[in-house]
Amino acid sequence: MTITKTSIHPFSAQITFGLERGYTQALIPKETIVKFLQDYQYRLFKDKKVALSASVSECDIVFSGQVEPHLKLNFINYPKFPLGENLLKETIEELTKALMKEFDQNRVVIEYLDETIMLEVSEEIDPRIQQE
Repeated sequence: MTITKTSIHPFSAQITFGLERGYTQALIPKETIVKFLQDYQYRLFKDKKVALSASVSECDIVFSGQVEPHLKLNFINYPKFPLGENLLKETIEELTKALMKEFDQNRVVIEYLDETIMLEVSEEIDPRIQQE
């Protein structure tokens, strides 16, 4: 068996995405978001030849009275279909905006190796967060 090694510059991005629709506490099933992600990936590859593989894991965000289930969507620059860093970031941010719109999210954070960004619709915060 011959094994070929391919190496590229590291890239990592992580979207932390809430599983509640807006601040309603209505839960969004993980499968619904995964299906949206798969459809988005399919269109992205078909229309733009951009391959964006993701790993998905569950977690909770805990903050001052709020405990909200979330998904972490992790992305790398997959060596089989390498992309430029700027294109990766643009693509991930467009995906995040599409997810936000589809699932009524007010705020989402994306962590890159070199920066953390927040995309926000309004300054409104979850009423469960205790601010005193």
